[in-house]
Amino acid sequence: RSELAARRRTGKASCVSPEANTDRNDLCAIARGDRGALGRLYDRYAPRMLALGLSILRDRREAEDILHDVFMQVWERAGDYDPRRGRVKTWLYLRMRSRAIDRVRSPAFSKRRSLPTSAPWLTGTTAMEERGDHARLEAALSNLPTPQREVLVLGYFEGLTNSEIASRL
Repeated sequence: RSELAARRRTGKASCVSPEANTDRNDLCAIARGDRGALGRLYDRYAPRMLALGLSILRDRREAEDILHDVFMQVWERAGDYDPRRGRVKTWLYLRMRSRAIDRVRSPAFSKRRSLPTSAPWLTGTTAMEERGDHARLEAALSNLPTPQREVLVLGYFEGLTNSEIASRL
């Protein structure tokens, strides 16, 4: 507990004015033990993170479990966030993606998945910035030849290894 308290007081998260970066301010507040800030961050990102987990796992219960684990980790490690390494949104999505991929690769998890035809992890109501990200991602993927696009989707969004991609394709 004392180590967690020390990290919360001296975390790397650079706190800024509310107008400048709501996500970073919420992480700073979480690092100080503010449960309301955790709720706000959850409300902003949980639906999209769950969709990302579903796209990788194809199992809602598994995706919900991982989402819970990720936000527990956010609560415990908010002070470890380093804004020089990327945005809060990216930090959260990478944690979700990594945990989902770890689960998929675990011996107990069945790999009954198929290649998605669209980007289900980016659908639904979004903030303007995320719509822009979605549009850029869709445009970039659509400009690739099909074999390259399939490799990217299987490797990045579904978490397959190179040998698993080779076997599948």
